[in-house]
Amino acid sequence: QVQLVESGGGLVQAGGSLRLSCAASGRIFSRYVVGWFRQAPGKEREFVAAITWSGSTTYADSVKGRSTISRDNAKNTVYLHLNSLKPEDTAVFYCAAGARPGIVPNLYDAWGQGTQVTVSS
Repeated sequence: QVQLVESGGGLVQAGGSLRLSCAASGRIFSRYVVGWFRQAPGKEREFVAAITWSGSTTYADSVKGRSTISRDNAKNTVYLHLNSLKPEDTAVFYCAAGARPGIVPNLYDAWGQGTQVTVSS
């Protein structure tokens, strides 16, 4: 089992940027698909972006064009750069690891504790 720890969240003004990090320990991280999800108060957890072991990426329409997911397997870390942030991006962001790519949370076996992103208008 891989263990995940997110960091990099915080309070930012609309239009600003953040870089979220997901640090992994445990089993061979490079073999995992890593996804980012977010959950706003009163809403279901939703897919944000994912990256496969080979570097292929997928983005939700809501963040496409203003976010970038990348991974550094040597550092066992996946990053999510968020640009042009909007108040509606406010949520707890989670990273997750799984064996198969996809946008459904149930495909992912390991989850971090989450990091809060708050965007003020």
